[in-house]
Amino acid sequence: MSSEPARVQTRLTAASGPKVSGADSEAKIGGPFTLIPNPPFVAARVAVYDRVMAEQKKQLDALAAQEKPIKITLPDGAVKEGLAWKTTPLDVALEISQGLADQVVVARVTYRGKPEDPFSVSAADVDGNEASDAPSDSCCGAVAVSSELWDVFRPLIGDCKLELLKFDDQEGRMVFWHSSAHILGESLETLKGAHLTIGPPVEGGFYYDSYMGKETIAESDLSVIEKACQKVVKDKQKFERIVLTKEEALEMFADNVFKTQIISTKIPDGGKTTAYRCGPLIDLCRGPHVPHTGKIKALAVTRSSSTYWLGKTTNDSLQRVYGISFPDKNRMKEWKHFQAEAAKRDHRRLGVNEELFFFHSLSPGSGFWLPHGSAIYFKLLKFIREQYRERGYQEVITPNVYNMELWNISGHAQHYKDNMFVFDVEGQEYALKPMNCPAASLLFDFRQRSYRELPLRFADCGVLHRNELSGALTGLTRVRRFQQDDAHIFCRDDQIKKEVLDFLKFMKYVYDIFGIEFNLELSTRPEKAMGEMEQWDQAEAQLSEALDEFVGKGKWVVNPGDGAFYGPKIDIMITDALKRQHQCATVQLDFQLPIRFNLKYRTDDQDNFKRPVIIHRAIYGSLERFIAVLVEHYAGKFPFWLSPRQILIVTVGAAFVDYGYEVKDALFRAGFDVEIEDSGKTLNKKIREGQMAHYNFILVVGAQEKETRSVNIRTRDNKVTGTKTLEEAIAMFKELEATKASDE
Repeated sequence: MSSEPARVQTRLTAASGPKVSGADSEAKIGGPFTLIPNPPFVAARVAVYDRVMAEQKKQLDALAAQEKPIKITLPDGAVKEGLAWKTTPLDVALEISQGLADQVVVARVTYRGKPEDPFSVSAADVDGNEASDAPSDSCCGAVAVSSELWDVFRPLIGDCKLELLKFDDQEGRMVFWHSSAHILGESLETLKGAHLTIGPPVEGGFYYDSYMGKETIAESDLSVIEKACQKVVKDKQKFERIVLTKEEALEMFADNVFKTQIISTKIPDGGKTTAYRCGPLIDLCRGPHVPHTGKIKALAVTRSSSTYWLGKTTNDSLQRVYGISFPDKNRMKEWKHFQAEAAKRDHRRLGVNEELFFFHSLSPGSGFWLPHGSAIYFKLLKFIREQYRERGYQEVITPNVYNMELWNISGHAQHYKDNMFVFDVEGQEYALKPMNCPAASLLFDFRQRSYRELPLRFADCGVLHRNELSGALTGLTRVRRFQQDDAHIFCRDDQIKKEVLDFLKFMKYVYDIFGIEFNLELSTRPEKAMGEMEQWDQAEAQLSEALDEFVGKGKWVVNPGDGAFYGPKIDIMITDALKRQHQCATVQLDFQLPIRFNLKYRTDDQDNFKRPVIIHRAIYGSLERFIAVLVEHYAGKFPFWLSPRQILIVTVGAAFVDYGYEVKDALFRAGFDVEIEDSGKTLNKKIREGQMAHYNFILVVGAQEKETRSVNIRTRDNKVTGTKTLEEAIAMFKELEATKASDE
């Protein structure tokens, strides 16, 4: 129940089963490791696989021999005939065209009354990321509950609707990268004898974690690993799916304590799971996968890092290797060009080079904001606060530390405690707040409220802390300490549409100033929604009407079933200068928090009370993440109103330094960020260095300027504005700052 946007969805299937736990879940279990290429455990694992698969093939052949006719309905309504347990999605694609068959990655299947399937496993999450840097409450995309992703090489088992997905589909891309992770895993096993742990797809590629004792992956290893991956691709190794009992899985992975810990914890006694094989690699996996490794036409191993088993620093250290892959070489070429441009704009590099912020090991995940970075931070806050005043928001201040009882009431203690900083105070549990909504509820409950007061818009820009795992911390985009332009609107049911519409207009006004484009997605009632269905239906209708009025019908999309359990939401995806998408703004309805805190207001009937609806909303999201986006969006060249380096005074010579400081003082008193360059360097060098440092304007002062009390103005792009009096220059700068117009 937070206005902090959700993480990008990358999982192929929703997490299930208990978390990996037990006596050894927070201890070192890896033991001694010797680097052995082509380790003997591979052959032992294959022997178990062959034995089990031989029996399964007999069952599959018997089912296929029944030749039961099935009807397969395509998205365009066309119906194809097939045979249960024999016809595959790839067969259907081939019947349509060879080109489609070459491009299809995975199928989405919806069965009509799915028949009994001895090979369908309600499996525990054997391949998920316990380190929580991939979300655990989502699929890759928003696959409906009745649909499932299906290997294109796996026979269909009954009448169904069939969609054939390509790399350009979100689900297809995640499957493609998941299969690529298996190729990487095979290479790590073959080259190093590494003990594989997890290897998920993530936004922008994939990675594999493995245990190698004290061995590490050096920069020089990456090209060797990539070459091994390319050999696996060239071999066109088939992917095969196998169903295993818990006992068979434990036998198959007896040499890998990390896999056996997963199996022992997440698969119930008497339960089953699945594994996939390609070449010599066999790995616990829910799938699905591409038909064979040859589908991966271009693959690059990009970098490595270290992490910890289950993300806990008390556990074994693991080596993480990242990669990226595409279905054709041209996309890889484009990706490499994009990466080169993105590297130039990387906010972590620019943050240090431009002296905006830095990080220190003594406070991981918490930015140290230098004066220039702080200037940006405070300008963003000032801008949004000015808008709050114009748009009827009231700013509030709430504590940072709360007794755990608050989080018990709100529900965060049950669902979010692992992500909170918890500590003891006089024998009682307290925690730093990770979000503002419970405190906003206490503000509302301060006294009896009337329907005439609503909507109440409480804005709180206070500091928040979240106990992100150290391995997940990434620059300003994943931090432990941050601030949000957070606000909670308490309103009546009949006010939802207007409040949401007003917020969307507010959001557009802000994003237009930054030159940021956005897309809108409405996430509706999930399967496990709480509250009255009638209230959900009415709220979703109001959100839909607000979106139609805001951008027009057909200009937003629906994510069915992807809302939070406590209310529907609108996700806003922004697009930066490199056409990358980020989620910063969000607006979420909440029907449950008012119930938990027993919030109510008096209606126009003096004897009746009703519960308000809470609207969680943010535009920047966290300021840290938003600044990271802006640094990369502008490549460090901030517009004048936001720039920490607005003006540089450059003196022609020593005789004009006094006048230079007079100009500097006048501009400083007018409220601008101004500095002076009065060294003995040549004029051209001083101007060039100022432009390279991204000062928006460089004011040259010499004899003529001193005599006429003027300045000679040029921009960081060397556009010469000419000479203006000091008063004219100040007026020009004030107009630029007030209108927030571009100065390019």
